[in-house]
Amino acid sequence: MNKRNQWPVLPIVAGLAGGLLTACGTENGAGGDDGNVVIGMSDDVLATDPASGYDPGSWLLFNNVFQSLLSFPKGGVEPQPEAAESCAFTDASAKQYKCTLKDGLKFSNGDALTSKDVKYSFDRLLKIDDPDGPAVMFPTLDRVETPDDKTVLFHLKTADATFPSKIASGAGSIVDHRQYDSGGLREDGEAVGSGPYKLESFTEDRAVFSVNEHYKGTAEIDNEGVTLTFFDGDQKALKQALQKGDVDVAYRGLSAGDIADIDRTSDGTGTEVVEGSSAEVQHLVFNMDDPVTGQLGVRKAIAHLLDREALVEEVHEGTATPLYSIIPAGISGHNTAFFDTYGASPSKTKAQQALVADGITEKVDLTLWSTPSRYGPATDQELKAIAGQLNRSGLFDAEVKSVPFDQYEKDIADGKYGVYVKGWVPDYPDPDNFTAPFFGEGNVLGNNYTNDTITGTLIPRTAAESERAATDADYGRLQDLVAQEVPMIPVWQAKQYAVVRDGVYGLEYCLDASTVFRFWEISKS
Repeated sequence: MNKRNQWPVLPIVAGLAGGLLTACGTENGAGGDDGNVVIGMSDDVLATDPASGYDPGSWLLFNNVFQSLLSFPKGGVEPQPEAAESCAFTDASAKQYKCTLKDGLKFSNGDALTSKDVKYSFDRLLKIDDPDGPAVMFPTLDRVETPDDKTVLFHLKTADATFPSKIASGAGSIVDHRQYDSGGLREDGEAVGSGPYKLESFTEDRAVFSVNEHYKGTAEIDNEGVTLTFFDGDQKALKQALQKGDVDVAYRGLSAGDIADIDRTSDGTGTEVVEGSSAEVQHLVFNMDDPVTGQLGVRKAIAHLLDREALVEEVHEGTATPLYSIIPAGISGHNTAFFDTYGASPSKTKAQQALVADGITEKVDLTLWSTPSRYGPATDQELKAIAGQLNRSGLFDAEVKSVPFDQYEKDIADGKYGVYVKGWVPDYPDPDNFTAPFFGEGNVLGNNYTNDTITGTLIPRTAAESERAATDADYGRLQDLVAQEVPMIPVWQAKQYAVVRDGVYGLEYCLDASTVFRFWEISKS
């Protein structure tokens, strides 16, 4: 994860990523017993304590074991009440937010959930301020008050219209104040929440969840429990486990080629590919202080030569779509600034003109930096394909170097790379989460780019606007500025996939732009 006071870049995978095969099936090799669903996935669950985890695997656990005051409904991006009966800003300034809890809320151990637990959860999150945790999402939160057992008042330092979306995410998980130390993380691998499921056991191989009999919320549970099995990069093992029936669902664990192969041959094999929408994205990022990529002509030339259509077809086999702006399709405010500025088809002529306009007449030497362990096994292949596109123009002499993620992040922070890849899985489905982390204070890109209009006007103004549709013009301006100055180039937007065995249903309700994987929607006959 990134250092504190930065927005972490979460793992992004085109299609599904891999993991470690474990003996998790039933004795007859038929996945889960009866209504229990067995899911194979690649992402490790790095934390069971919501004050620490800030990764897709941990948030998958949080979203099913813990409640938040609000939640994202299936297929929707507007938060709705969950543990809360109602929530709303109390003034036009969007600086005070009030929630009223539902009656009769309980944690999975039977303890009552009151406003004291909500305040405790947020106070604890900010006090611990774990560098690998989501406290960084709440820089505007000043204090939390609880006038009574059912009322929670959030006082914000500055206007933040995205606050409801933030508390609807895994970062808003409510913990039992009796079970969690106010000053330290829970490290016993257990969890006590009030969500639809109870964590029965957690090991490096698997996590077992049962239905929480005390749950009171919006989820309607369609199974008798879920077992997660973790596949540590072994895509072949996951595919075999699915085909043998040892897992009912493969989620974030198969290569693009495996998905395409299963989709082509699914008839009669007992498996089916389920596709959903996603707001996961990947970008090329330019170090603005680098002697090569710091030149606008170089960045524009790359933008003119990038063939996204070829990349998603040849490398990702259709499991992603070309992305032409920093805000992805399906998120409000999205436009196609890079398409409008540079077109969809590569142009050597325009690329050369951009270089000459910056006084560059010689072939440009360029290294593209990659790290496969963080952004999926196809990342190196993708960067090599981009280097090939640049070299075929005759304008570049590009190569690719790949390093482990820890070294990669350190070198980016030290300014050693001119161009490198970054992926992003959103925390919440709002355009703010695709702009403020990249261009705001302490931004995650580490590329030395600043634009006073973006940081001084557009980001603060859009954050303060409670009517989110009213921000479209400002977000359009922001995207256009990025396309003109090219501190980064959007490359692709992922599709979400799960592969299921016959008789398993509901996965289409788990794969949407909210990034919430809803265990309760999955049923098994």
